Amino acid sequence: MSISTLSFTANGITYQPPAAPIVVICLDGSADEYLDISLAFDRMPHLKKMIQQGYRGMVRGALPSFTNVNNSSIVTGVPPAVHGISGNFFYDAAMDQEVMMNSASYLRAETLLAAAANAGRKVAVVTAKEKLRDILSHNMKGIAFSAEKAAAATIASHGIDDVEQLTGQPTPAIYSADASLFVLRAGNALLRAGRADFLYLSLTDFMQHTYAPEAPESLDFYAAIDHELGQLLEAGAIVGATADHGMNAKQLPDGSPNVIYVETLLDEQFGKGSRVICPITDPYVKHHGALGSYVVVHLKDASQTDEIGRWLLAQPGITEVYDRATAVRLLEQPADRIGDLVVLSARNVVLGRTPAHHDLSALDSGLRSHGGRYEEMVPLLISHPLNTTYMRKAAGDARNFDVFDFTINGTGK
Repeated sequence: MSISTLSFTANGITYQPPAAPIVVICLDGSADEYLDISLAFDRMPHLKKMIQQGYRGMVRGALPSFTNVNNSSIVTGVPPAVHGISGNFFYDAAMDQEVMMNSASYLRAETLLAAAANAGRKVAVVTAKEKLRDILSHNMKGIAFSAEKAAAATIASHGIDDVEQLTGQPTPAIYSADASLFVLRAGNALLRAGRADFLYLSLTDFMQHTYAPEAPESLDFYAAIDHELGQLLEAGAIVGATADHGMNAKQLPDGSPNVIYVETLLDEQFGKGSRVICPITDPYVKHHGALGSYVVVHLKDASQTDEIGRWLLAQPGITEVYDRATAVRLLEQPADRIGDLVVLSARNVVLGRTPAHHDLSALDSGLRSHGGRYEEMVPLLISHPLNTTYMRKAAGDARNFDVFDFTINGTGK
């Protein structure tokens, strides 16, 4: 199989791919502890070998540490201020509507996947969650489908129509380990069938939301991931992996969610009229109940920004509060898609709107979530040795959205 080695450029970064398959994996929600414990129990022998031969480190993700934000950064190579995706959900002031940010129409940067396809690579995107497919496959010539809607894939809209036949498996339930494993199995099947040589495989974090790293279910899940990783390596792929965010328990000693309802607090202290947006909000309510460690606040009176910001920062469990300009500068946010204030919480705390806005009845086993500073650091794994330039870069302020750069350019001479 002939593989294109033509270089391509996206968002100011030039990629010079080798004549080998490139596979980048987003291990959704995979805090480094999951790898540590699975490796300690000898459940990931392929990953252990990959680390010995290649590279393992920690890198900083994009904030907020949510799925849409970081997947968009990974496939563009740039932060949210550039690509424009500021959450899974936001308040569109121009439309006066709160909407899902899952359409490519919100993307303000090209993707390196589209650029790779234009340079002759056989590109495939497989994502667990359907909500990501449109963004990840923006302007891309190739294959793009989700595990969630695998049976509905067609040649016209997805570049493929035989996903279940190709994988030999039925479309999985989205609230399952199989949703992620299906993505990896599909990637392996596409690679071995010669239908793709440049793949982005994005998993889902249902398991990490549900189980702690040491839980037997987690160990079994990571062992299954390791098996698929071994298959990719055996097929000759150069593999890079990172995570979109980490994961932490966000509950009280009795197991109940440890929530600060920010809009309720503001209503009580300053009167009604401010609007709190929880950017973690998405269709997958069993994951997190729309509770994460990052919210934005649209104030009824912007002249109160400093006063309310100071008051919020004094509340127990709230660790960072920024006005719009500071959030743009420090958190790399798009100015027009955040509120007057951005609020982050402590490691074991989530932020909500009001109790009425959150249905917690669907949560399976306590609350594990993400979104803030304490889920920002994530693993970076590369299957091949890094060259001197990229070893230096890894020792600096490398980001999770550098993963394609490291995988492609960092493993060359």
